[in-house]
Amino acid sequence: MRQIAMTAACLTVLASAAGAQNWQLSADAPEGNYLTQNLIEFADDVSEATDGAFQIDVVGNSVLLGRAELKRGVQRGIVPIGEVLISALANENALYAADAVPLLATTFEEARTLWDATRPIYEEMLAEEGLMLLFAVPWPPQGIYMENEVMDASAFDGISFRAYSPATSRFAELLGAVPTNVAAPEVAQAFSTGVIDGMLTSPATGVDSQAWDYVDYYYDVRAFIPKNMVIVNQGAFDGLDEAAQTALTEAAATAQERGWQMAQDQTQAYTDELAENGMTVSETPPGIEDMLQSIADTMRSEWLEDTGEEGQQVVDALN
Repeated sequence: MRQIAMTAACLTVLASAAGAQNWQLSADAPEGNYLTQNLIEFADDVSEATDGAFQIDVVGNSVLLGRAELKRGVQRGIVPIGEVLISALANENALYAADAVPLLATTFEEARTLWDATRPIYEEMLAEEGLMLLFAVPWPPQGIYMENEVMDASAFDGISFRAYSPATSRFAELLGAVPTNVAAPEVAQAFSTGVIDGMLTSPATGVDSQAWDYVDYYYDVRAFIPKNMVIVNQGAFDGLDEAAQTALTEAAATAQERGWQMAQDQTQAYTDELAENGMTVSETPPGIEDMLQSIADTMRSEWLEDTGEEGQQVVDALN
């Protein structure tokens, strides 16, 4: 009963705060990243639709809450709204790792089909925890950054390889590398100090962290296309007036479409910027194609074993 009372009290505070219609949004990426720029436009759309009566302040680069704390922070009302990498939640439920299964969805069209298949699942899961899913936007396809040229699979033996989610940690293990948890804002320092020797991430993160200052090679393996989703505390949403609720959901629908287009438009631009700053940018080295396919097969089998019938339905939606 005490737990229920505390939750009710928390929601009362959230509803009161929502009455002021002035929120802070914890964004995952730096302000210059298109994902955060899209969130800023989302906030502007909400403000415009309500004639300034509902304001959302977007704070980027996980300053308010890190990835590990974001979902629980929104649930507890530390912030009423926030953005989180979906696959970062896979320790809670393996279904959240759908878009981090290598080679399952490697084009934006496939990624959108995957999102359409998983969104209802996530909405139900989040609703059970007092959360509301607004929308999701993809990162560019994930590539491999290495200090040394990759000729074959031996390039990864025993090296420290950045992991940012359970799936990327498993990916590193199957490469033969040692997974090392490093947050995006710490990537440059981690490479410079020898904490990591390689990583799997997007060209967007490479540009954000100016990868050319600490690494020479980028391989556009397009392993998978992860997504960030924006979630809201249900109590906070319920505390908004009807006009604000409508503004929020309509702006979310617009932000999702805009964000997907931005991701597609920016992917090549980010990749070109890596090359323009002196990095060697190339496709998947022939010497590791078989290994990557083997990793993909293993991780898909493991994911299906963990997710059962729901996971199989998601995979079937892509076929």
